[in-house]
Amino acid sequence: MTLLSHRAKPAVRRPGYGRAWTLTVLLVFFLFLNYADKAVLAFGGKEIQHELGMSPAQFGLVQSSFFWLFAVGAVALGSLSTRIGLRWLLGGLMVIWVFTMAPLLGTTSFLVLLLTRIMLGFAEGPAYGLATHAVHGWFPAEKRALPAGLVTAGASIGPLVCAPVLTWIIVTWNWHVAFGVLMVAGLVWAALWLVLARNVPADHCVTDEAPEQEVLADVVPAAEPDVSYWTLLKTGTVAGIAALLFLGYWSTALKIAWLPVYLSDGLDYGTLTAGRLVMIPYAVAAFGAIASGWLSNRLVSKGVSLKVARGYLAGSLVFLAGASMFGLTLVGPGILQMALITLAFSGNVASYAVAFTAVADVVPALKRGPILTGLVGFSSLAGIIAPLVMGFSVSAGGGGASGYSFGFALTGILMAVGSVVATLFVDPTRDALKIESLAKESL
Repeated sequence: MTLLSHRAKPAVRRPGYGRAWTLTVLLVFFLFLNYADKAVLAFGGKEIQHELGMSPAQFGLVQSSFFWLFAVGAVALGSLSTRIGLRWLLGGLMVIWVFTMAPLLGTTSFLVLLLTRIMLGFAEGPAYGLATHAVHGWFPAEKRALPAGLVTAGASIGPLVCAPVLTWIIVTWNWHVAFGVLMVAGLVWAALWLVLARNVPADHCVTDEAPEQEVLADVVPAAEPDVSYWTLLKTGTVAGIAALLFLGYWSTALKIAWLPVYLSDGLDYGTLTAGRLVMIPYAVAAFGAIASGWLSNRLVSKGVSLKVARGYLAGSLVFLAGASMFGLTLVGPGILQMALITLAFSGNVASYAVAFTAVADVVPALKRGPILTGLVGFSSLAGIIAPLVMGFSVSAGGGGASGYSFGFALTGILMAVGSVVATLFVDPTRDALKIESLAKESL
C-alpha cells in the first residue's frame, strides 16, 4: 500500500489546470521579486560599504539582520493562512515589502539600512512556505513536485535576471535606484495577483462557490487525520527535512549575502564581471529546481518509493552542494573553481521543492501551511548565522581570499556530513501511515 493509494477518494474541487498553472507562474514571479530585493545589497556590496563607511563585519551584520525576525514572521504570518485567504495574504505581503524599501530610495544611514532589513525579513518570512503551500493545494499529490520546483526556480530566476540589470543600474546610477525599480515591480505584481487570484482557495478553505473550479484529482482525503502539530513535527520526515532545509539555507544565505562580494573582493573580478558570473549558479539552480521536481514526480510514477524519490533525492543534492563548497577552497580561480561554485550554490536550491513535497506527502492539508512556513522559519536561522560567520572569517583573514576559504570550507563540511545524517530520517510513506494510525486511535 503506497502513500498515494491508501487515502479516500472524495470529490475535491480545485482550480482548473489552466488557471492553476497561470497562478503558479505568477507565484514564480512572486519568488522572483522575493529574492531580487535581497540580492541588491550583495550586488551593490562594495558601493554600500564605501558610502556608509561599513567594515566587512558590519556588512555581514546587516545581511544577517534580514533573518533576525525572519523565523518570527514565517511562523506568525504563516499561521494566518488558516484564517486569511492566500489572495489577500500574499498580496498584502508584497505591499509591505514595497514600503520597507521606500526609506532606501535616498540618503540613508547604517541604522536605517539595518532596521529596514529587519522589517523586510519579517515580512518575507512566510513567502516561500505560503507559495509552496498554494501549489500543493492546486495539484494532486503525485504531480506536486514539478509546480513546486517551478516556484522554487523563481527564487533563482530573480537574481539570475536581475543580476546584470541591477548591476547595470547600480553602476550607471546607484543602489538606491535599484530599490526603486523593485518597488515598482512589486506594486505591479500585487495588482495582478489581487485580480487573478479571486475565488481560488487553498486546501484548507475549499468551497464550491468559484464557478471556474473543476475536479482535478481524487487523492485528497475527505476527512483528514486529526493529529497535533507536535505529533507532525516529531515525525522523522519532518525532522529530517527541517535539518536538510537548515543546511541548504546556510548555502543560500551565503550566496545572497557574500557570493558577489567574494567574486569581486576575494577573487578580484570587476563589479560587472562578478555580476555576470553570479548569474551562473542562479541559472543552474533554476534548472535544477525544475529538473529535480520533474525527476521526483517521474520516480513516483514509476513506483519508486517516496523515501528514495523524495528523501534520498533531496539529501543527495544537499550533499553535492556541501562537497562542492569544500572543493572550491582547494583549487585556484578558473573554470574548475567556477564549476564547483556553481554546484555549491545550486544543488541545495534544487533540493527545496522535493524536500517540501516530502512534507506535503505527510502533513494533512489543513495544517500544511503553518508547518511549511514554520520549516522556512527554522531554516532561516541559518541565514542569521551564516553571514556573520563569513563576515568574521573574512575580517580575521584580513579581507583576503584566505578568510573566504575558511568560511566556505567550514560550510562544506557541515552540509556534507549533516545531509547524510538527516536523510536517514526521511520516509514519507512510513510517517503518513503512522499519522493515519494515530488519528484512528484517537477516535
